[in-house]
Amino acid sequence: MTGRAVTAPALAAGLWVVGVTAVGGVLAAVGWWTPWVAWPLALLVAVGAGLAVRGLPVVRLTPGAALAMVAVVAGFAVYAGVTHSEHVLPRRDAASNLQAAVSLAATHQRVVPVDVSVVGGAAAFERGDVSVASAAFYQVGSPDDPAVQPQFLMAPAVVYGFGVWAGGPGLAQLLPALVMALALLLVGLLAAQVAGPWWGVAATGLTAVLFPVLNAARGTYSEQLALLTLAGGLLALTLAVQHDEDARSRRLALLAGVLVGGTALARVDALREVLLLVPFLAIGAALGQRWVRPLVLGLVGTTVVAWALAVGLSYRYLGDIHASLLPLLAIFVVVLAGSLGALWLWRRGRRLSGGLVRRLPDVVAGLVVVGGLGLWSRPWWMTVRQDPNDPGARYVAGMQRRQGLPVDGGRTYAEHTVDWLSWYLGWVALVVALVALALLVRRALGRLGEGRLVAWAPVLVVTAASSVLTLLRPGITPDHPWADRRLLIALPLVVVLVVVAAAWGARRLAASGKGWGTPVVAVVTVLAVGVPAVLATWPFRGVGVERGSLAAVDDVCAQLRPDDVVLGIDSRASSEWPQTVRGMCGVPYLVATTPVRKDPARLAALVAELARGASSTGHRLVVLAADGPEAIEGLGLTPRSVVDIRFPEEEHALDRPPRKTDLGGIRVSVAEVPAG
Repeated sequence: MTGRAVTAPALAAGLWVVGVTAVGGVLAAVGWWTPWVAWPLALLVAVGAGLAVRGLPVVRLTPGAALAMVAVVAGFAVYAGVTHSEHVLPRRDAASNLQAAVSLAATHQRVVPVDVSVVGGAAAFERGDVSVASAAFYQVGSPDDPAVQPQFLMAPAVVYGFGVWAGGPGLAQLLPALVMALALLLVGLLAAQVAGPWWGVAATGLTAVLFPVLNAARGTYSEQLALLTLAGGLLALTLAVQHDEDARSRRLALLAGVLVGGTALARVDALREVLLLVPFLAIGAALGQRWVRPLVLGLVGTTVVAWALAVGLSYRYLGDIHASLLPLLAIFVVVLAGSLGALWLWRRGRRLSGGLVRRLPDVVAGLVVVGGLGLWSRPWWMTVRQDPNDPGARYVAGMQRRQGLPVDGGRTYAEHTVDWLSWYLGWVALVVALVALALLVRRALGRLGEGRLVAWAPVLVVTAASSVLTLLRPGITPDHPWADRRLLIALPLVVVLVVVAAAWGARRLAASGKGWGTPVVAVVTVLAVGVPAVLATWPFRGVGVERGSLAAVDDVCAQLRPDDVVLGIDSRASSEWPQTVRGMCGVPYLVATTPVRKDPARLAALVAELARGASSTGHRLVVLAADGPEAIEGLGLTPRSVVDIRFPEEEHALDRPPRKTDLGGIRVSVAEVPAG
């Protein structure tokens, strides 16, 4: 096995994700994403991706290192797949993505219309008594013609939807492990490109044992898809810069742009990595590098497609997060203007003074260290807060009460983000990584002062700056381990930096005649990073969480007839079950809105009205309760218990890493409502 046998398929996998998602999103917008179209298209894109990477420069690996790297990621994929979680009910993003995939696979369209005639018309919708909205699924359109729009972006729905077609939701839940394994392979290849083949193997293995990586791989999240395309794009760019004199560098650069820009098909804030590449585009243009134009073409092309699909098919989601997007767009404009301005001055002969060029590497390296220490020290002098009236703040306040913490729902705990990294890597790794980052930045600037751009400089700066922005503002409810998905760029970066430092130390010892240096450094590195990582992962070494959820949904579906219409009448029935029943049972599901649920008389009147309306069109109204049978009993109906199970779910923690699982469960009761 060679470097080509490893590099080319990994890059092609990222291209496949971008290609099928882009085309699938367009076809899903018009209701044409059927299996008869999607499977041939997937095969066609796979062939095209294979041809696109054919003959390109690759990472050089020894046969032994290549085989070891593949063995590590294969073992990871099997383990993560066997121990996968069953995120089915939309409580977390993984289940929301699964339900979006189920909906797309079943309906062949992204935004799914709802037929209000099944309850006799739109009167209840017009009054605001009934909705089709639920957790991670919006109601769009008019009361007379409502539709359901999934919250997140297209990539998870398209990619995991192939698993739904091939073997149902159970098979779809195995795909994230495979995607994460491919992403880990690319991380290892990046490390091998910089530090050497066997050090790349070490980086792959050490990243694989990190709990946030394993936890994401067990669920249908979007982060592994984003990591696959981003890591592939950065690897392709590194190879393009290294082989700039090779005519094939243009094709590598185009591939890199497509992958980095296409990351926005899975993660909306991927614009951040695009903007971080802009200064390197200016530097490359100033140095006359041939990879600049194809990289721009690829970046612009897939970024435009990704944002067009996001605006057209996920506009409610973009509206909800506009407070985060607008500053990002403003920063993008500033960085673009600054880079173009600097390039304009360069081409007119403006240069920094020789003294400044000589001193700049040391100054910036010092600033890197100061910045890292500043991030680490923030808990001593800063408390980061958000609007206490935000729904996320109210959720945090509830967690604080349950965990015995001071109640301050506006806290985001963002000042502790460096501590979050230390939970999984330990402080030794963070210190080594910071020193290595400073020295690498110093070296890159020194080479740039000589008129040369080192091949690994773009990936170093992009990942480091992206990590810093995440540490400054993680932009997620600080509920661990859920929040730790935000670290899936920062954690691999720290591992690679430590491995690079170890490789440098081993080479220095070998050069001084100390043959024992490399094995000793390797063992120390594995212990320094691996021990904290394994200790954090060990409590969760068994099967994933929420096992039994798929069977519970099957039990609920078995109670429903094709002509039924379901009404959710309590909190969990209105949040977790609407899209689940629509997608997996194929039965219409409506939600009694919160003011109606809180007023027993209004709820009873609504149920009677909808029962009459459903009967008039040949349907039967079924009410569903998931908080307990009390809501059904309050309507004077006899509840029938359908599901009552318990399972482990993620421990919710704010100020420490998760150490165990909590006991969760599903409890569902239903009752048929007579039309009279």
